[in-house]
Amino acid sequence: MFSQTVEYALRAIVHLADQAPNPCTTEQIAKATKVPQAYLSKVLQSLRQSSVVHSQRGIGGGISLVKRPDELSLLEVVNAVDPICRITTCPLGLKGHGANLCPLHRKLDDAMKETETAFGDTTLADILNSSTSSYPLCNEPVERLTQLGGPTIVPSN
Repeated sequence: MFSQTVEYALRAIVHLADQAPNPCTTEQIAKATKVPQAYLSKVLQSLRQSSVVHSQRGIGGGISLVKRPDELSLLEVVNAVDPICRITTCPLGLKGHGANLCPLHRKLDDAMKETETAFGDTTLADILNSSTSSYPLCNEPVERLTQLGGPTIVPSN
Protein backbone atom coordinates (compact mmCIF):
# COMPACT_ATOMS: atom_id res chain seq x y z
CA MET A 1 0.00 0.00 0.00
CA PHE A 2 2.90 2.36 0.68
CA SER A 3 5.99 2.85 -1.40
CA GLN A 4 9.46 1.89 -0.30
CA THR A 5 10.24 5.61 -0.20
CA VAL A 6 7.53 6.11 2.45
CA GLU A 7 8.85 3.17 4.47
CA TYR A 8 12.40 4.54 4.34
CA ALA A 9 11.26 8.08 5.21
CA LEU A 10 9.32 6.84 8.23
CA ARG A 11 12.28 4.77 9.44
CA ALA A 12 14.60 7.76 9.11
CA ILE A 13 12.20 10.13 10.85
CA VAL A 14 11.53 7.73 13.72
CA HIS A 15 15.28 7.41 14.22
CA LEU A 16 15.73 11.19 14.15
CA ALA A 17 12.87 11.58 16.63
CA ASP A 18 14.55 9.05 18.90
CA GLN A 19 17.78 11.04 18.76
CA ALA A 20 16.13 14.50 18.93
CA PRO A 21 17.26 17.17 19.33
CA ASN A 22 20.68 15.83 18.37
CA PRO A 23 21.51 15.77 14.64
CA CYS A 24 22.55 12.55 12.89
CA THR A 25 24.61 12.01 9.79
CA THR A 26 23.16 10.27 6.77
CA GLU A 27 25.56 7.41 7.46
CA GLN A 28 24.32 7.04 11.05
CA ILE A 29 20.69 7.07 9.94
CA ALA A 30 21.35 4.56 7.16
CA LYS A 31 23.08 2.17 9.56
CA ALA A 32 20.38 2.44 12.24
CA THR A 33 17.48 2.05 9.80
CA LYS A 34 19.03 -0.44 7.37
CA VAL A 35 18.29 1.88 4.44
CA PRO A 36 20.80 2.08 1.57
CA GLN A 37 22.69 5.35 2.05
CA ALA A 38 22.30 6.55 -1.57
CA TYR A 39 18.52 6.01 -1.45
CA LEU A 40 18.34 7.60 2.00
CA SER A 41 20.08 10.73 0.71
CA LYS A 42 17.30 11.20 -1.86
CA VAL A 43 14.61 10.59 0.75
CA LEU A 44 16.22 13.08 3.13
CA GLN A 45 16.41 15.62 0.31
CA SER A 46 12.62 15.36 -0.16
CA LEU A 47 12.09 15.68 3.59
CA ARG A 48 14.37 18.73 3.65
CA GLN A 49 12.51 20.35 0.72
CA SER A 50 9.23 19.82 2.59
CA SER A 51 10.69 21.38 5.77
CA VAL A 52 10.37 18.18 7.79
CA VAL A 53 14.11 18.00 8.48
CA HIS A 54 16.94 20.50 8.59
CA SER A 55 20.50 19.82 7.55
CA GLN A 56 23.63 21.51 8.83
CA ARG A 57 27.04 20.98 7.29
CA GLY A 58 30.29 20.84 9.18
CA ILE A 59 31.44 19.71 12.58
CA GLY A 60 28.47 19.11 14.87
CA GLY A 61 26.17 19.20 11.87
CA GLY A 62 23.86 16.59 10.45
CA ILE A 63 20.18 16.03 9.89
CA SER A 64 17.63 16.96 12.55
CA LEU A 65 13.87 17.41 12.82
CA VAL A 66 12.39 20.84 12.22
CA LYS A 67 9.60 20.14 14.74
CA ARG A 68 9.63 18.33 18.06
CA PRO A 69 8.53 14.65 17.90
CA ASP A 70 5.24 15.51 19.62
CA GLU A 71 4.49 18.13 16.94
CA LEU A 72 5.26 16.06 13.83
CA SER A 73 2.67 13.62 12.49
CA LEU A 74 3.26 10.54 10.40
CA LEU A 75 1.02 12.10 7.76
CA GLU A 76 3.39 15.06 7.37
CA VAL A 77 6.25 12.64 6.74
CA VAL A 78 4.28 10.52 4.26
CA ASN A 79 2.97 13.53 2.37
CA ALA A 80 6.50 14.97 2.13
CA VAL A 81 7.78 12.03 0.08
CA ASP A 82 4.77 10.29 -1.51
CA PRO A 83 1.47 11.98 -0.69
CA ILE A 84 -1.63 9.94 0.03
CA CYS A 85 -3.87 10.33 -3.00
CA ARG A 86 -7.59 10.49 -2.41
CA ILE A 87 -10.09 9.56 -5.12
CA THR A 88 -12.23 12.62 -5.77
CA THR A 89 -13.54 11.82 -9.24
CA CYS A 90 -14.04 8.64 -11.23
CA PRO A 91 -10.58 7.28 -12.12
CA LEU A 92 -12.06 5.89 -15.35
CA GLY A 93 -13.30 9.30 -16.40
CA LEU A 94 -16.90 8.12 -16.69
CA LYS A 95 -19.04 11.23 -17.15
CA GLY A 96 -22.00 9.67 -15.32
CA HIS A 97 -19.86 9.11 -12.23
CA GLY A 98 -17.83 12.30 -11.88
CA ALA A 99 -17.55 13.05 -8.16
CA ASN A 100 -20.26 10.45 -7.41
CA LEU A 101 -17.89 7.53 -7.02
CA CYS A 102 -18.97 3.97 -7.74
CA PRO A 103 -19.05 1.58 -4.74
CA LEU A 104 -15.56 0.22 -5.51
CA HIS A 105 -13.87 3.59 -5.74
CA ARG A 106 -15.84 4.93 -2.76
CA LYS A 107 -14.57 2.01 -0.65
CA LEU A 108 -11.00 2.59 -1.82
CA ASP A 109 -11.24 6.30 -1.00
CA ASP A 110 -12.77 5.51 2.41
CA ALA A 111 -9.75 3.32 3.19
CA MET A 112 -7.39 6.12 2.17
CA LYS A 113 -9.35 8.57 4.31
CA GLU A 114 -9.04 6.29 7.35
CA THR A 115 -5.31 5.92 6.76
CA GLU A 116 -4.93 9.67 6.35
CA THR A 117 -6.81 10.27 9.61
CA ALA A 118 -4.83 7.64 11.54
CA PHE A 119 -1.50 9.02 10.30
CA GLY A 120 -2.60 12.61 10.93
CA ASP A 121 -3.55 11.72 14.51
CA THR A 122 -0.25 9.92 15.24
CA THR A 123 2.87 11.84 16.17
CA LEU A 124 6.41 10.57 16.28
CA ALA A 125 6.27 10.87 20.06
CA ASP A 126 3.27 8.52 20.01
CA ILE A 127 5.36 5.97 18.12
CA LEU A 128 8.32 6.28 20.48
CA ASN A 129 6.15 6.18 23.60
CA SER A 130 4.00 3.27 22.45
CA SER A 131 3.68 0.57 25.07
CA THR A 132 5.14 -2.46 23.39
CA SER A 133 7.94 -4.89 24.01
CA SER A 134 9.73 -3.90 20.82
CA TYR A 135 11.29 -0.49 20.46
CA PRO A 136 11.23 1.15 17.00
CA LEU A 137 14.32 0.41 14.93
CA CYS A 138 16.58 -0.13 17.90
CA ASN A 139 17.84 -3.17 19.74
CA GLU A 140 17.74 -1.29 23.01
CA PRO A 141 15.88 1.86 23.94
CA VAL A 142 17.72 5.11 24.43
CA GLU A 143 17.95 6.07 28.08
CA ARG A 144 16.39 9.40 27.15
CA LEU A 145 13.03 7.72 26.42
CA THR A 146 12.35 7.12 30.09
CA GLN A 147 13.29 10.74 30.75
CA LEU A 148 10.49 11.72 28.34
CA GLY A 149 7.99 9.63 30.27
CA GLY A 150 8.02 6.69 27.88
CA PRO A 151 7.86 3.06 28.92
CA THR A 152 10.81 1.35 30.48
CA ILE A 153 11.70 -1.47 28.14
CA VAL A 154 13.91 -4.37 29.04
CA PRO A 155 15.58 -5.85 25.96
CA SER A 156 15.13 -9.58 25.50
CA ASN A 157 18.05 -11.73 24.41
